[in-house]
Amino acid sequence: MKIQLTKKASQKIRKKNPLIQPEDLQTKISDIPKEYLTFLDERGEILGTGYLGKQNKGIGWLISYEALKINKTFLHELFQTAVTKRKKFFQNNETTAFRLFNGEGDGFGGITIDYYAGYLVISWYNETIYALKEELLLTISEVLSDNLGIVEKIRFQSDLPESNWYIGEKPAEPWLVKENGINYATYLDEGYMTGIFLDQKEVRKRLASGLAKEKKVLNMFSYTGAFSVAAAVGGAAGTTSVDLAKRSLDKTREQFEVNQISLEKQKIVVMDTFEYFKYAKRKGFSYDLIILDPPSFARNKKKTFSVTKDYGRLIAESLEILNPKGQIIASTNASNLTLKKFRQSIEKSLDEQGVTYQLKETFRLPQDFPVAAFEESNYLKVLFYEIKK
Repeated sequence: MKIQLTKKASQKIRKKNPLIQPEDLQTKISDIPKEYLTFLDERGEILGTGYLGKQNKGIGWLISYEALKINKTFLHELFQTAVTKRKKFFQNNETTAFRLFNGEGDGFGGITIDYYAGYLVISWYNETIYALKEELLLTISEVLSDNLGIVEKIRFQSDLPESNWYIGEKPAEPWLVKENGINYATYLDEGYMTGIFLDQKEVRKRLASGLAKEKKVLNMFSYTGAFSVAAAVGGAAGTTSVDLAKRSLDKTREQFEVNQISLEKQKIVVMDTFEYFKYAKRKGFSYDLIILDPPSFARNKKKTFSVTKDYGRLIAESLEILNPKGQIIASTNASNLTLKKFRQSIEKSLDEQGVTYQLKETFRLPQDFPVAAFEESNYLKVLFYEIKK
């Protein structure tokens, strides 16, 4: 089947941007075909091969910039190339969990594969790629024939369960993986999340390698406390992990325990982040390093949080409990927020509070998360600020 795109979309694709948006289609399509398609420019000339599938980033992907058949031979080469690029990760006994295939960054948008010490976690981001999954799974299983098992995550709106064990024997849980020599407890078949966000490995490495040494660390939106564990390994004077989810208490405690880290200097608090700011101020608590890594959007019974609207407030509240010459690690994975705008929102808040500051380091996606030629693909933005009050 052939799909014609607009002139503007054709120009974008010729610059190697593989993402197709609804407005790129010359003619609207009511029923998205669940098959590989040939895309044409406004003059009817071939742009390449791909598919349409609605997801949060757009409505389709170019897989090849020429007309070809997406078959087993093509897919085998695609996945083998991704594995070969990550050869050094497979050879590193100190890091046994990493991104094995990063969607459009590895040439095929709509699918990601994570490697967890022998197990594969495959995420499907739209209905079309899910409908085409059998040949993909077969090829992946052949390229990585020594995998211990595969679990799939359904990351599009559906009646299907979020997580489904596809093949292989489930491991005893928690399944321990290593990252830069640190143990992390993971649960591979527990909803969308496994217990660790692999894209933050370089930030955790920085914490563990001395940034947090002898500092009192506050980890907000802490999830399972991975940043806190890295900080503790790096010699932090103490850590406080804050998350609204009740499960974070046991999950964070477990992360410390699998590293034989005493809980004596580690506090774990189940509380709304903004409520904790008030509580800490009232109690006179202060910190040398505050980590802010909120979800892009969150809602609880009382309020909603949006990175694009509310990050400045996070910065302002942090400053009230930050020690002189303290540091703030500001992070977001919001793909719709550019690095420039994210930095502007942070520095606007810092300026309004009348503090002197310096941007010390910037982190983007790590090497195992290659990106495509459009800004939303490189979604992770982590800025390290030193604050001089």
